[in-house]
Amino acid sequence: MATSRGCFSFPMKTIYLGLGSNVGNRTQNLETALAKLAEAGLRLGRVSSVYETEPVGFTAQHWFYNLVVEAETELFPMQLLSRVARIERELGRVRTVRNGPRTIDIDILLYGRAVVRSLKLEIPHPRMAERRFVLAPLAELASDLRHPVTHQTMRALLEDAPAQTVRRLDLKLRWSVA
Repeated sequence: MATSRGCFSFPMKTIYLGLGSNVGNRTQNLETALAKLAEAGLRLGRVSSVYETEPVGFTAQHWFYNLVVEAETELFPMQLLSRVARIERELGRVRTVRNGPRTIDIDILLYGRAVVRSLKLEIPHPRMAERRFVLAPLAELASDLRHPVTHQTMRALLEDAPAQTVRRLDLKLRWSVA
């Protein structure tokens, strides 16, 4: 699928974003983030179930609600990073403790089949293969999708991921573009 601006055509890229929240109303934080992503020029597609997950790294904090969203975008990776960071700030994200509590966290997991390595951005997300809280919702959406570097499927990565408590919730999100 492609759209055009003037006489040039920019192909849409399929991307996967991981969202997480463990401060305040976690459900509302996820719903608001999804709406803001749609307003920021992303065409949201499938959204995984919400998973409640124990924290990784810094464990003295509330459990997270996590999900993965599949979307399409014409944005380049650094443009996407800028939009995601703006949404995090708008929703009150303050970076104080590494892996610490947050109102919202939005990670760019995959951007098509691209591999991006820069000081500000790494795609695919460098720690996604270690994180069940990312892999469980990602495998729910695209179990046969292959990691662009290791070429393993998301299902295989999930099977090999370190232990972490991840519970799928029966929670229906409500969000819309304002």
